[in-house]
This record gives sequence, C-alpha cells and structure tokens, in this order.
Amino acid sequence: MSRSAADPESPRRSRVLIADDNEPNRELLEVYLTDIDCDIATAVDGKDTLDKVAEFHPDVILLDVMMPKLSGFEVCQRLKADPATSPIMVLMVTALGELGDIERAVESGTDDFLSKPVNRVELVKRVENMLKLRHVSDELERLRSYISSMDDDQPPR
Repeated sequence: MSRSAADPESPRRSRVLIADDNEPNRELLEVYLTDIDCDIATAVDGKDTLDKVAEFHPDVILLDVMMPKLSGFEVCQRLKADPATSPIMVLMVTALGELGDIERAVESGTDDFLSKPVNRVELVKRVENMLKLRHVSDELERLRSYISSMDDDQPPR
C-alpha cells in the first residue's frame, strides 16, 4: 500500500536499508526480506549508508559493523545523535560475537543485533517487529502533534 497523491494521509510503504560492504551478504539479506511488503535499498560502506539515509528515509537499517569509511558503530552513533534520524530502527548484523562487541553496539545506540550467519526466520521476524514498532511510534507522534495543535487552538480559561 503505497502513498497515493489523492490521499496524502495514507501510510507509505515501509523502507529497509541494507548496509553491508559484502555484495553476497547484501543480496542474501535482500532475498530473505522478499516476503516483507517493503521497499529495499542498499549501501556499500558507512559513508554511503549515511547518504542513502538522507535520500531514502528508511524505517529500519540492517547495519553491518565492519565496513570501510565508517564502521557500523560510527554510523549508528551519528544516526542516533541526530534528532532527524534517531527514530530509525537499527538492527546491527555482525560476525562479531564477543561480549565487548555487543556492549559497544548497545553503547552506539543500536536497537537490536543479530549474529552472522543470519537465520532467515529470525531476521524476518525481527524486521517485521521493528517495522511495527516504528509505525506505532510514528502514529503516536502524529497523535501527540494533533493533540498539541488542538490545545494551541483552545481559548484561555
């Protein structure tokens, strides 16, 4: 269900950005997500990820940790530090499995993490849940804005 010009209030399709410097990994993740009704874009390194975020406006990012130019940790920190991109759900997908790596992922602001090799069922379920959470959060923010605008229109008592 894509947003139509006739109904700007209709929800837009979900968007997922896959960021991984390894082409076979990107292709595999893309294939795994074919059952989810969403638009998918890919990025090949940390800088490309930030550029794609600015133009694609994803709801969820599948973010590899070990990438050239900027690591997944650095990308996540930048996204979460910016109010415009902080609501984007980040799922770090990594071959790193040490406790310190998991702690660093959490400290960088990731919303969740998944170890490689990726299990298809687990990936799909996590992405579906993140998309639901993102859309519920967006709807809550719309309702807050609507209520706030109603309060602004009320005459003082």
